[in-house]
Amino acid sequence: MNNEQTIASKLITPHGSHSLKVLLLEGREREEEMEKAKTLPQIVMNSRETADLIMLGIGAFTPIEGFMGYEDWSAVCEFMHTGNSILWPIPITLSHDSNLLPGTEVCLVSGETQEIMGTMKVTESYAPNKRFECSHIFKTTDDSHPGVWSVMEQKDWNIAGNVKVLSESYFPEQFGTVYQRPAETRKIFAERGWRTVAALQLRNPMHRGHEYIAKIATEISDGLFIHQLIGKLKVGDIDAHTRVQCVDAVVQNYFNQSRVVVGGYPLDMRYAGPREALLHAIFRQNYGCSHMIIGRDHAGVGDYYDSFAAQEIFSELWDGALKCKMIPVEWMFWCYKCGGVASIKTCPHDPNHKLSFSGTLLRQLLAEGRGVPVEMLRPEALAILRGKEAK
Repeated sequence: MNNEQTIASKLITPHGSHSLKVLLLEGREREEEMEKAKTLPQIVMNSRETADLIMLGIGAFTPIEGFMGYEDWSAVCEFMHTGNSILWPIPITLSHDSNLLPGTEVCLVSGETQEIMGTMKVTESYAPNKRFECSHIFKTTDDSHPGVWSVMEQKDWNIAGNVKVLSESYFPEQFGTVYQRPAETRKIFAERGWRTVAALQLRNPMHRGHEYIAKIATEISDGLFIHQLIGKLKVGDIDAHTRVQCVDAVVQNYFNQSRVVVGGYPLDMRYAGPREALLHAIFRQNYGCSHMIIGRDHAGVGDYYDSFAAQEIFSELWDGALKCKMIPVEWMFWCYKCGGVASIKTCPHDPNHKLSFSGTLLRQLLAEGRGVPVEMLRPEALAILRGKEAK
């Protein structure tokens, strides 16, 4: 074993596998499959399904190798594991408007770009109980929940099968080096000699609370991976390109560059709270992270989940279910009396001295043209958001 392999071997192994399951074809193999795809009946995927396919392609969903059949779908919904007992908290499914016979080969097409994204040989079709799925994954069947609405809008049949992935859509071109595959981040971490890597999930511009917990994680790990969602969010959220610029501005000015890597991943948010927190930890393990920061209302929306339900779900896991460990963090805020970021564990002062960190509040202040306190957001990030508003 050479030195590079020795360093790489110190990183955490992928979830449920000794190596990444990369399903993205390249070179001649891709060219031949692309020509074949053009002759096959087309399945048009929505944004979530397309993003899931890309994650399958780049190995981020290791060890999953395709869209789930009934046994896996049912076990994941009810028990948080696949049919062969590997932890998996959210179904990875592809819907269709009719029942397809096993053995049917199909071409997978993005409904957003009309691009050919991959191929699949159907192994089964089944009609999922959507309300059963929502009650387990989102803990509600309320159609006002964006995740529930997304599931209920799916077509009536799920079709399953292993996939061959042919494209990563517009992500490499539009997001450049921010968009990364797990093999790439693992190489970066290994070259830096990191063994322990803490992942910070971001779906909003990086506020002072995010910055604080990121630096806490950096103190107790070899390195920090700021991993931001660059897929689709719900209506009203700040777009991915603007969020990427804001994160870059904060990192460039306030972080030790030798101890942080900034990246992005192409998933759509599901707003599944605790279940999505587990999914986040699983694919961060595939990216090479040994730890996952979980704070208040992780992957939540509205009032559907208790504030720290995403932390509590980690205690429900069985031994050996997940190697990536949680770094739990408390509710963070700016305390004017303390003169800095604090938490309910460290700050003894009354609520009237505290400024909450909230993506919802930030968007509200921006929309209403009100001032955003420097204690909430770094001026470099605020300038980018204000510039976006002016266009």
